[in-house]
Amino acid sequence: MSHASRKLLLPATMARAGWEVIQARPDVEAIPFPQEIAPRDFHALLADADAVALSLTPFGEAEAAAAPKLRVVARHGVGYDLVDVAALTRRRIPLMVTGTANSPSVAEQALCFMLALAKRDAAFDTMVKEGRWSERLNPPLPSDLFGKTVLIVGFGRIGTRVARMCRAFEMQVAVYDPYVGAATIEAAGYRAEQDLDAALPGADFVTIHCPKTPQTVGMFDERRLARMKPSACLINTARGGIIDEAALHRALVSGVIRGAGLDVFEREPPAPDNPLLKLPNLVAAPHMAGVTTESMDRMAISVARNILSVLDGKPDLDNVVNREVFGHR
Repeated sequence: MSHASRKLLLPATMARAGWEVIQARPDVEAIPFPQEIAPRDFHALLADADAVALSLTPFGEAEAAAAPKLRVVARHGVGYDLVDVAALTRRRIPLMVTGTANSPSVAEQALCFMLALAKRDAAFDTMVKEGRWSERLNPPLPSDLFGKTVLIVGFGRIGTRVARMCRAFEMQVAVYDPYVGAATIEAAGYRAEQDLDAALPGADFVTIHCPKTPQTVGMFDERRLARMKPSACLINTARGGIIDEAALHRALVSGVIRGAGLDVFEREPPAPDNPLLKLPNLVAAPHMAGVTTESMDRMAISVARNILSVLDGKPDLDNVVNREVFGHR
């Protein structure tokens, strides 16, 4: 490594496409590290690192203190609940995310959950394989997305895509996002909802696309679930904890709502005895909504470009979480 080289710590699991972007630069050295690394070993690597990319590795005050040369932290994804943003901001270190790299993948999974629940995919698959063809007309019959109302909670990179996809299915699209002006939502052609509680009774599908924050943890509790239609379905491809799982279990068992699609859980992986996993009206995935062959390549390239943009003095502000470190709000 030349004296002028800068050391970049990258997840060993990052797709080859991102490594190729980094390796094209002779002025940087890329060091792979496992996502399940002991804190002591991680701190040793951070001691002379100029940049680090994170997959599932937590990054807090101790990690920031162990990295005196650090200039940028890049998330291999868009969520950052495992990162202490305040600790980075105090040190004027930007945290960067991968923007829209996995947005199409997550949006498609949300729509997949809607279709699977509406069309009873899991039940019908089992019915055919078990030779129970004669039961196909037993209630409940499958339903259409056509003409139904979907309430999209969160109108960011993913929520906006879900809205367009649902419109293509000729659904009625309503949006709740307290951080996006009604004029912006309506200009895109959707109905803006100012009050989540008031909007829930009119929705056939509710799909969550907001970040996990102190304000959104437990957002869908027993009270809110009770405001939904008995025929409605709830989708979460955002983060575990936004839905109160105990309340959701009670709602699904008692018929308060028809079904749910979960890619994320309060505890991951969920405990084998998690009662939600026993329910026929729950469709689940192992936190894979944003993980596809294509999205992994897009995210890896975005991670590499994010890091290099900061090291080159031209940060991509669209992907910076704490823009105040650069004097922006």
